[in-house]
Amino acid sequence: MKTNILVIGGTGKTGRRVVEQLQNKGIEPRIGSRNSSPSFDWDNKETWIETLSGIEKMYVTYYPDLAVPGAKEAIESLTHLAIELGVKKMVLLSGKGETEAEACEKIVMNSGINYTIVRASWFNQNWSESFFLDPIISGEVALPMSDVLIPFVDANDIAEVAATVLLDDTYNGKTIEVTGPELITFKDIVNIISRTSNRKLNFYDITLEQYIDGMKQMQIPNDIVWLIEYLFSHVLTNPKNQLVVNDIERVLGRKAKTFLEYAQETAENGIWSQVEVQ
Repeated sequence: MKTNILVIGGTGKTGRRVVEQLQNKGIEPRIGSRNSSPSFDWDNKETWIETLSGIEKMYVTYYPDLAVPGAKEAIESLTHLAIELGVKKMVLLSGKGETEAEACEKIVMNSGINYTIVRASWFNQNWSESFFLDPIISGEVALPMSDVLIPFVDANDIAEVAATVLLDDTYNGKTIEVTGPELITFKDIVNIISRTSNRKLNFYDITLEQYIDGMKQMQIPNDIVWLIEYLFSHVLTNPKNQLVVNDIERVLGRKAKTFLEYAQETAENGIWSQVEVQ
């Protein structure tokens, strides 16, 4: 069944899972991405109008993160256009403990549109679908701040919450904080992945400066380097981020997935068993 629901970032980590959640309910949302039809490109506002045309509700993720320069202006423009085109509700994925992301939240909150903010901690899937995967495959994991406690959250839990609040208007005007059920360190995580994947992983505790230099040497794009440095230096150490919140259980009626549960499922898929070619 075609609907008037849009998922911006519908091919990303949470977006594609939100699409799946909606499809499981018999809803076929419009996907907002560069490769979809109509195409949606954050850097080309001319693509926004056709994508939002006829839409009543939308889930919005901003790539690579609401903290990056330009995100605030983009969210402001998108929100105004959405209202102009008759969009009734917006669910925004935000980052827990990110001052810049909270500025984006306020734009949506103060716009007059019905909204729900889904404010997420760091994703489990960063270890299987993002920047922590390559070190795991190599067997050599070097990270700063190895003893900081983080309530890592599963992207599937985020998506199920997002799809629920998108369809259920009783969550209008609310901020839902999504975290895992436990506080866990990078060292803990590497040990869990080592056990579940039955692989020897060497962990090295390095400084943030060493980590940033390493990324630059690997020629990782500057905007991603900036973002990761920001996340480590400002977000991980934010006391707001070192709290477990039970909003997932409140919305879904079940407990959030633990990192161990995620790791066991991921290990079975074999993604951590790849051998790096030298």
